[in-house]
Amino acid sequence: MALQEKYKELIDAATASGATNLLVREEGGVLYIDGEVSSGAVKDNLWNIYNRIDPDFRGGDLVLNVNVGGIADGDKLKVVTESSNLNIRKGPGTDQPIVGKAAHGEVVTLVSKTSDQWWLIKTDAGEEGYSYTQYLAPVE
Repeated sequence: MALQEKYKELIDAATASGATNLLVREEGGVLYIDGEVSSGAVKDNLWNIYNRIDPDFRGGDLVLNVNVGGIADGDKLKVVTESSNLNIRKGPGTDQPIVGKAAHGEVVTLVSKTSDQWWLIKTDAGEEGYSYTQYLAPVE
């Protein structure tokens, strides 16, 4: 129970964000938080809270297994940058060259979820590459 108290802010934030299939359990001195959230931005917020509680994730007492759910290959996604274009890169990482851009509000197609942070997308104009998931949301 002590770990649930330590990570109460994180658990509360996951609950408040509407995380589905949320499962919180302690096992062998480790707290496991599993579930699905609606967007990369929500997931990033949870990781930021985790880092605030346990700077640089040194405690080794939490496994945060939260995925962006409800999105499958072929689904349409909306670019949700503040106002600028979203960079589309040759590979998954900011060190990769930019091969295209998607405008704020533009709808793109998910080709595949490469990782939790980078998804392979394709624009209607045919540009294909990797974009940071924080700036992509399901089309409602």
